[in-house]
Amino acid sequence: MYDLKIVGGMLVDGSGQERYSGDIGIKGGRIVDVGKCDGSAAETLDADGAIVAPGFVEIHTHYDGQISWDEELAPSSIHGVTTCARPCSRTCPPEANA
Repeated sequence: MYDLKIVGGMLVDGSGQERYSGDIGIKGGRIVDVGKCDGSAAETLDADGAIVAPGFVEIHTHYDGQISWDEELAPSSIHGVTTCARPCSRTCPPEANA
């Protein structure tokens, strides 16, 4: 039994192959099955009409300063970015009398 099953989504796995319709089975916070997942689940999410992807890498950001006041780093997190690989390196210096 899965903890979560995402069904009927258009899967884009980052391997370079064409996207395809399928399901994802998740148990213990890990993806355990991809493709046709026949098992039952505690929760099922219908992804019909949606693209399901593992996340995206942002290769250039300007979050150097923003990370100190915005824990979500919006809008990247809203767009599905899960990893920021390289900030711009224009870090804001600390205030003299902070």
